[in-house]
Amino acid sequence: MKLSSDSWVNGERIPVRYAAGKPEGSSVGFSDNINPHLAWSEIPAGTKSLALICHDFDVPSRGDDVNKADREIPADLPRVDFFHWVLVDLPVSLNQIAEGELSRAFTPRGKPGPEAAHGARQGLNDYTEWFKGNADMAGNYFGYDGPFPPFNDSLVHHYVFTVYALSVERAPVQGIFTGKQVREAIYPHVLAEATYSGTYTLNRRLTG
Repeated sequence: MKLSSDSWVNGERIPVRYAAGKPEGSSVGFSDNINPHLAWSEIPAGTKSLALICHDFDVPSRGDDVNKADREIPADLPRVDFFHWVLVDLPVSLNQIAEGELSRAFTPRGKPGPEAAHGARQGLNDYTEWFKGNADMAGNYFGYDGPFPPFNDSLVHHYVFTVYALSVERAPVQGIFTGKQVREAIYPHVLAEATYSGTYTLNRRLTG
């Protein structure tokens, strides 16, 4: 199974238009938040549906120092997963998602769901939890919302897009679901998987 993209070279820096956050003057602001192009091939026999997850495994495990201008988040701080895109029940007849097809802006309070194009279902990304206590931004964030790492993180963040070939027509999750729930639920049904990755940072010291 293979996963490819025309949006950037595998493993290299993600262009700013696919991110949720971008440099803005001396600070940061919201970016174009366009979902990237992704295409998959060599789907194994017996595949009945596909699932897509994008996660960042470099997210700080504590928020004490996040986005503080007078300090950097230490590189040795333990890191956790942050899910940026959760999509299940993609039909086997589909072999790609076009750039901008499912996201073209960052939507305060989140895009609607779980229904999505192609008869698929989209789960909550982790901006749902991040904005939970923000009166202006709180809501259910379905679908794709791209990179917006802390501007003071001493680590460049890595974003991994994974497409899974599943032996079931419908992923075994119901109602509103998260990336963690999907990853656990589909595990027994995965026939194959493929990844494509990129990096992103808003730390001006690291970008030059």
